[in-house]
Amino acid sequence: MQIRNYKYAIACPTSMGVRITPVNRMSVHNSNMFYLQSTSAESNVLNITSSLGPECLVLTRFVAGSPIAAFLKAQLRARNIRFEGPDVPQGGPWGYRHQFNIADSGFGLRAARVWNDRAGEVGRDLNADEYDLDRIFGEEGVGILHLSGLIAAMSEQTTKCCLELARTAKKYGTLVSFDLNYRATFWKGREEELSAAFKEIASCADILVGNEEDFQLCLGFKGPEAGGKDLSSKIEGFKGMITLVKEAYPNAKVFATTLREVVSANRNMWGAIMLAGDEWFVEMPREIDILDRIGGGDGFTGGLLYGILQGWEPAKWVQFGWATGAMAASSLNDYAEPADEAQVWAVYAGNARVQR
Repeated sequence: MQIRNYKYAIACPTSMGVRITPVNRMSVHNSNMFYLQSTSAESNVLNITSSLGPECLVLTRFVAGSPIAAFLKAQLRARNIRFEGPDVPQGGPWGYRHQFNIADSGFGLRAARVWNDRAGEVGRDLNADEYDLDRIFGEEGVGILHLSGLIAAMSEQTTKCCLELARTAKKYGTLVSFDLNYRATFWKGREEELSAAFKEIASCADILVGNEEDFQLCLGFKGPEAGGKDLSSKIEGFKGMITLVKEAYPNAKVFATTLREVVSANRNMWGAIMLAGDEWFVEMPREIDILDRIGGGDGFTGGLLYGILQGWEPAKWVQFGWATGAMAASSLNDYAEPADEAQVWAVYAGNARVQR
């Protein structure tokens, strides 16, 4: 795939928020000490590339005068992620705010639990008119625009914003990555509208990420025939579906998903599968240890996009993504922060020896 010259390696629209997590893997309801972090699924994807040097950009909104907004901006700067977007008045105690994600890490057979509190979320009103898209995409340049189904479906306004960004990216020759990320609560009552919007974005996409359910529910593809639930059935089912998706969306050149089997909250089997051009690449699941599993899928997508930006052979894209996904699961943060490429490749090789 042709990568245009860019100032920003990856750009994305997102709604930044904070996550609070009980320390020592406790449950939320019986904890009184919490770890605070800045987060969003989309910025988690950018974090692989931004950690390894290239600058990335989020298009977002902030609540004016909010200490949470100040925290988010400081965290993005520290992560080598630039941001653009207005500071909008809170509008009183019942007005705008940044989302709160409240989630524990789970332990053993006690699964992690996630509670999203998005009332009044400032990012629900993302508007493409608030950004100078001709400057960002036309003059400065963006290598890849990454869009998430979470933002594309969050509100009527965010849907319009993502559509306009996808159209602008194609106008200026920027690659488009689309992680379908279906959420039933976001689609309720908007199925017809969102189906049309997702199909348009998918038609612009060069890279499509999602599992079988995502492709079925977002794009309307028939699922695989009922069969066994073993790993080989999952892989063959995904391959069969993607063959149909590729025919319907010929602009896309890369299709990918992760493969996960949960052994416990502390241990998963982790794999991935990708179609690049006409060639399949499968990373059979390997056992990994889990510190906090949230963000593993975003870490995979971030590593995949980094490999594409570097111009590597496709086999290395999925290998690097497998490793950065595993790294995200080894961190209390929702995102991986590799020190360098060598650290990522050591994870892929299973080399946990001390580096001196």
